[in-house]
Amino acid sequence: MKALILAGGSGVRFRPFTYWLPKQLMPVANRPVLEYAIGNVRDLGVAEVGVVVGEWEDAIRDALGDGARHGLRITYLRQERPLGLAHAVRLARPFLGGDDFVMYLGDNLLPDGVAAAAEEFRGRRPAAQLLLRRVPAPSEFGVAEVDPGGVVRGLVEKPARPRSDLAVIGVYFFTAAIHKATEAIEPSARGELEITDAIQWLIDRGAGVLAHEYHGFWQDVGRVEDLLAGNRRLLTGLRPAVAGRVDAASRLRGRVVVGRGARVVRSHIEGPVIIGPGTLVEDSRIGAATSVGRDCVVRAAELSDSVVLDGARVEAVRGLRESVIGQHATVRPVHDDQPGRRRFAGDRARTGSPFASQRSGGNHD
Repeated sequence: MKALILAGGSGVRFRPFTYWLPKQLMPVANRPVLEYAIGNVRDLGVAEVGVVVGEWEDAIRDALGDGARHGLRITYLRQERPLGLAHAVRLARPFLGGDDFVMYLGDNLLPDGVAAAAEEFRGRRPAAQLLLRRVPAPSEFGVAEVDPGGVVRGLVEKPARPRSDLAVIGVYFFTAAIHKATEAIEPSARGELEITDAIQWLIDRGAGVLAHEYHGFWQDVGRVEDLLAGNRRLLTGLRPAVAGRVDAASRLRGRVVVGRGARVVRSHIEGPVIIGPGTLVEDSRIGAATSVGRDCVVRAAELSDSVVLDGARVEAVRGLRESVIGQHATVRPVHDDQPGRRRFAGDRARTGSPFASQRSGGNHD
């Protein structure tokens, strides 16, 4: 089996952060979302991975390299424009050849892995196998109709009146039968080659398409709220470790990781929390579900349930919560600061006055 990981999306809903960083490289528990996808396909015994990239190709190549450090061989496949998931499969056909493969959307977080689904696929080898999840708002997703035997009878992309609450989530297993389907379909009304149309083409011609209902944690990390939810979940698995320096006036409680070269000075940290290498935490209180990246400064501040990206500075801000602070951003008090404020500060942003609109590419409050 090979793997096809899609990492070409532009991340419009993540702006202003994705002006400087692709959404697939946004950190969850101080690791890029894309690394969790890589780890999951490696755990399936996959050795050959194709990564579909777009405008952020250089950043993703820099992050993943040739795959050797992950025990894989990575081939990069350039998709000049986001023309749909089925188009990505068309593009990857020379790489995939006649092999079975798992297609994994690189902004999907499934920390419990997909080994059970892969085992089922290998044992039964349908033309396609879909991971499905019951969701409260199925009209926001591709929706599957499944018979009592687990056979998928129909798919509809974002239906106005869903006939099921089973959403198609971002991991698919295919045999080479999918290639004929992707060549046969036409672009949808939005101008894309939809993978749901290709799978429906298989169903209409009697090919076996099976459902695997997924019960583990799943998060499509497409928005700030999703990133924070994923961060909370991943931090629950932290193992306490202190590789940096913690002075006698500081207190660590619960699952706390302090990276190499980091310093904690006169501060209180309530886990689960991860502090990245080279970061300084001084005269501060950091609460649960917080990730602070490498080479940051948190000084005279209070924050919890937040993600602070590499190189950021948070100084003299009280009660910061449910916030994301971008790479090399600086957050300081504003004139109307109140405890418990939420902050979305874009990369390289500077705050010392009320936040501008997120749509401006600056900051959001």
